[in-house]
Amino acid sequence: MKTKRPLIFLAAALVGALAFTTGIAHAADPLPSWNDTAPKQAIIAFVEKVTKAGSPDFVSVPERIAVFDNDGTLWPEYPVPFQLAFVFDELKRRVPNEPKLAADPMVQAALAGNLAKLAAGPQHAGLLRIIALTHTGMTTDVFDARVKAWLASAKDKRFGKPYDQLTYQPMQEVLAYLRANGFKTFIVSGGGADFMRVWTEPVYGIPPEQVVGSTARTIFELRDSGPVLIKTMDNPFVNDKTGKPVGIWQFIGRRPIACFGNSDGDVAMLQYTTIKNPHPSFGLIVHHTDAAREYAYDANAAVSGKLVEGLIQAPQRGWSVVDMKNDWKRIFSFEP
Repeated sequence: MKTKRPLIFLAAALVGALAFTTGIAHAADPLPSWNDTAPKQAIIAFVEKVTKAGSPDFVSVPERIAVFDNDGTLWPEYPVPFQLAFVFDELKRRVPNEPKLAADPMVQAALAGNLAKLAAGPQHAGLLRIIALTHTGMTTDVFDARVKAWLASAKDKRFGKPYDQLTYQPMQEVLAYLRANGFKTFIVSGGGADFMRVWTEPVYGIPPEQVVGSTARTIFELRDSGPVLIKTMDNPFVNDKTGKPVGIWQFIGRRPIACFGNSDGDVAMLQYTTIKNPHPSFGLIVHHTDAAREYAYDANAAVSGKLVEGLIQAPQRGWSVVDMKNDWKRIFSFEP
């Protein structure tokens, strides 16, 4: 009997150690909102490869640059991008007190939800018109205050949540995982840089100087109250499609080794990141396939987020494609 007791204790100790080790492994999962499918495995394998000292694939910390599209990649963009929701809400707020604004045909189209009229023409003149009315002719401080006030009060109609609570939890985990491994994370988006820089730091942990977006000329004035910057629509730079690699070079100055997007507007950025990069590289496309928890669309995107060419090129280029319905355990942090 005495000889068996040490064996019993040893067996119990081994079981306990196994349970403890399993718990540690689970707790150490850097991407807990991802199912253990190919995209998650590819992300982790890439990070481990480029951060392993002494490996032929090792990439030094200064070269660990990761770029993320914002709309549709880090938070929703369907049925309209959130910046456009801000535009619509600003028009609704101002119209009752500004008769001239209320009489504008494009403002009327926006308030009526006539997206087809706003998007008509090669330059989308209607959209540019209402963006100009809500984004320019004011100081940067005034614009910042209006965006902050909107974020503090506005809620998405479908989910009933403030817009800054609708970030994708799996992508938040990717941002944190990359930064924990020496990556510098940038937003490279077609959205307005001034709009995004107001909130990206508290929402994503990405400071304003690491946000590359669409811009226009800003004018300096020295007033009696002090120096101010005035927003205009002059000399616009649209940071979309082939503009994204240009924006990366102009504002970052380093070629990324990791790129995350969701639409054909991100294809050029993915190509720039992954084709003949002197370092190991990684590309990922978020494919919106979950109509129950979010939205399902690709070729049929209403305003932005069309995804056709990206899906064609992904297998050829070795880009990972996230099937939101099957690859993500949850989409938003408020889900169980």
